[in-house]
Amino acid sequence: MLDDLKYIHDKDAEDALGIAAKQPEQLLRDFEVSDWAPKGPFQNVVYAGMGGSALAALLGTVWPGYTVPFEVSRDYHIPSYVSNKTLFIACSYSGNTEETLSALAEAEKAKATIVIIAGGGKLQERAKKKGHHFVLLPKAAQPRYAVFYNLKANLQVMAKAGVLREKVTEKELKAAAKHLEDSTKNLLPTVPTKQNPAKRLAQEIAGKSLVVYAGSSLAPAAYKWKISANENAKNVAWAGYIPEFNHNEFIGWSSHPHNKPYAVVDLRSSFDHPRVQQRFELSAKLLSGKRPEPHVIQAEGKTLLEQLLWTVLMGDFTTLYLGLLNGLNPAPVELVERLKKELGPHDN
Repeated sequence: MLDDLKYIHDKDAEDALGIAAKQPEQLLRDFEVSDWAPKGPFQNVVYAGMGGSALAALLGTVWPGYTVPFEVSRDYHIPSYVSNKTLFIACSYSGNTEETLSALAEAEKAKATIVIIAGGGKLQERAKKKGHHFVLLPKAAQPRYAVFYNLKANLQVMAKAGVLREKVTEKELKAAAKHLEDSTKNLLPTVPTKQNPAKRLAQEIAGKSLVVYAGSSLAPAAYKWKISANENAKNVAWAGYIPEFNHNEFIGWSSHPHNKPYAVVDLRSSFDHPRVQQRFELSAKLLSGKRPEPHVIQAEGKTLLEQLLWTVLMGDFTTLYLGLLNGLNPAPVELVERLKKELGPHDN
């Protein structure tokens, strides 16, 4: 089925696979922040966003990291410590995410320094009305395909604010984009299943609920696999993290029949702590015969950035193919839109 290009073309009517393949280009986008003069230094950073918007900030916690306490807020309310010493970033691709708008209103009352990253909508209107610095995201088919845009915009804002742990260079980002383009060519629809690891994995996990594990180096990528399985394949999925896994969830696998309706995927990085690498191996050994054997995905790339983003793309392709195996158009999320409609307008 996955080698039938006509079937793929008919089901993937919005060309989600083609859009996924072009994501590395997003790292080359320049978001103009030169006219922003932040009044630092900042004591902390709070980033308000949901779904893929939050993911971009989580990627930044792994690479390049931040020099001040950083928190992603995925709620209507913000942490109580937000103050005039806080850099508050509100991010929403649509610009209309009600949780983010509600959080923004609280940040304004707390007199935080505010930056808005959005594709338009009410957030753009609020930025214009209140005088907040605004970064416009380019159009994309779905917010889940704009994660690298979000990441790049976030990096440029954080760099200007002086809160990045490591200096980010365009040379580094261009090298990562080139690596991603080259190393994901074997994931494209035109590559037969025998030579295509994403197609093979999709076939192996089809019909099962996905459980993804990662160490801290790839933790945001594991979360992206989870939400991609939800949105692209319309499957229930979970993400867990080593070493926390060994203190609770690890035991949970031991008390059920071996033939469970789950597919386990271990995302491995050469940048993982040596003890995390050892924990992966020992966990697989001790749970042999107690849980499904894990599918091990070894991240490709010379740098942490390359490995992190390659793993994100591997998850995108795998779950898009999984959606096709489920007989679905991977792009639409009608149930989410129906929920928003039935919730009705929210007074922000």
